[in-house]
Amino acid sequence: MTSASRPVGLDAGRALIRTIDTPTITVRRLGRTPYAEAHALQQSLVAERAGGSVGDLLLFTEHEPVVTLGRKSPPGDAAGVTVPVVRVERGGESTFHGPGQVVGYPILLLAEGRRDLHRYLRDLEEVVIRAVGDFGVESRRESGFTGVWIGARKVCSVGVAVRRWVTWHGFALNVHTDLSWFRTFQPCGLDPAVMTRLADHVAGPLAMDAVEARLLERFAEVFGYDTIRQG
Repeated sequence: MTSASRPVGLDAGRALIRTIDTPTITVRRLGRTPYAEAHALQQSLVAERAGGSVGDLLLFTEHEPVVTLGRKSPPGDAAGVTVPVVRVERGGESTFHGPGQVVGYPILLLAEGRRDLHRYLRDLEEVVIRAVGDFGVESRRESGFTGVWIGARKVCSVGVAVRRWVTWHGFALNVHTDLSWFRTFQPCGLDPAVMTRLADHVAGPLAMDAVEARLLERFAEVFGYDTIRQG
């Protein structure tokens, strides 16, 4: 059979099947949000994802100042905090969210081969490590801790929850964050002085949307998405 006589209809059908089966992530940029608003949206989307009415999503936001307490936060963990304090479902202890921080909330139905929460946490760390590296900064994991570190200081917190194998909560990368917010409590049970921000390690201007773009690209790379859609 010559190339001129190939079954074009069959080839087109196969191409359509490949298009339908292409792993796709939809990104939604929420802008600056109160924590309660983003939390409620996550809860709604987790239910929709578990029910199959939506596909995998990645939400980006920047919160109004808030301290969240994870499942391991001891009583009185944020006693000296002057901003709202919210106890949430994710793992880990206390952390701060606020302006100058890129927060990512993946709403993913973990495939059977990826239903390992330790692997999922390491994958989220890998996303951040690669994205930070795109700005010429070497970062790493710290043995015994979750998150991403630049040298001896922590630049990104990671804490997740899973419901019916659908993920929510996620990661918070300090870009231009005012680090004084961390000094009123012990973030993740650590000395507040350990916290850092990406802008202090990058020469020249550093735009939030540029950081977000690198995180999105690296997220698709690590989790194997071929297509990115805007939601």
